[in-house]
Formats: sequence, C-alpha cells, structure tokens
Amino acid sequence: MGSYYPESKVEINGFMAGYYDALLNIATFGRYSPFIKKSIELMEIKPEDRILDLGTGTGRNACLMTKYLSKNGKLIGVDISREMTSQFKKRCVNYLNVEIIRARVDKSLPFREKFDKVFIAFALHGFPQNSREVIVKNAFEALKSNGSFFILDYNGFSYNEAPLYFKVPFKLIECPYAFDFIERDWKQILADYNFTGFEQYFFFKDYVRLLEAKKSDV
Repeated sequence: MGSYYPESKVEINGFMAGYYDALLNIATFGRYSPFIKKSIELMEIKPEDRILDLGTGTGRNACLMTKYLSKNGKLIGVDISREMTSQFKKRCVNYLNVEIIRARVDKSLPFREKFDKVFIAFALHGFPQNSREVIVKNAFEALKSNGSFFILDYNGFSYNEAPLYFKVPFKLIECPYAFDFIERDWKQILADYNFTGFEQYFFFKDYVRLLEAKKSDV
C-alpha cells in the first residue's frame, strides 16, 4: 500500500510495521513501555467506558487500555495499515470487547456521540494541518457530551531553542509535518472545535505531553 502522505513518518508499512514495537523499544532504550502505561493510567479509564483509539497501530496501547475495562466496556481501534491491523487482531484476540476497523482516521468516520474517550498517540503530528483538523472533528463527533479527547504527542516548543541532544534526533527522525505541529497552539485549535476543560501532563523534560480536552456542546 502506498503512502497517502509521502513526507509523513507515521504511516508505517512493510518491514517497519512488522517490527514496529521492537524498534520502538530500541529507539527509546526501553522507556516506551513504562511511559505509555503511565499515560494510560492518567486517562482514568472506567470499567464501562467506550474508547475510540485512532491510529491504533499494533494494538499495544489498546490492550493496555482494555485491561481497565469490564465486559460492559468497549474499545474500537482505527488504522489504515493492513500490517498493523493484522498485528492488532493477533495481539488482542483474547479481548472480546475489542475490535479494529481498517479506515483512514483523516477521513470522516461513522461515529456520533458513541464514546466516553478518544485517544490518539504519536500520530497527529505526522499529518498536514488540514488533515489534523479532520481528525479533531472526528474525535469531537465521536464523543459523548463531556467526553474526553486525549492527545499523546509532542508538546509545543521552539526547535531552534531546544538543546542539541533533543534537536539532532528530532531532525533525523521526524518528518516536516512535526516541525509545524510543535509550533501550533493546540489548546486554541481544540477550543475552536468546542473543546474545553484542558488538563495536561508532561514527560521527557516537557517535550512530550498528554493533553486532555473535554467535549462541550455549548
């Protein structure tokens, strides 16, 4: 399958998709697993929550979230990659309240006020801004009133003022879209879509943030 955004590095296929989790562990020196567990803990998932995981990937994060759910809870993952979808199904095969839909998260989705929480991890920065705003709109429409949208991604910062130990790997690893992402005021963008009640949690010397926004119908 070809890439919809050739400059993006969040569209993972082929070899990278097959070994994505292992490569991620190596790239973060084993720090990703405890970090994502802490982020999901901060979401305060309730047993009967319905969760939409956008850009769900291999299902690694989905399985961690599902452990908080009772049989009355539900998690639906959305991803366009065939390889990722296949891994998700294998990883989550024992969870009866989990399913995956193969679809693009940057196109309209068929969910209206169905979910208590929407989660997207390290995917939003890999899209051009017009596509990011479609994803935000999808999240808003999918959430119930007062539901929470969680964005786990880079925090806003000045690339030019960042220390070399962060600037160099960011330049080598990230796509051009990420440089645009870190310059934007994501609270204001979300507020423009009627999100409110912001909470934020920081990681990796504040270069990474879990941003929570509540859906407001006002």
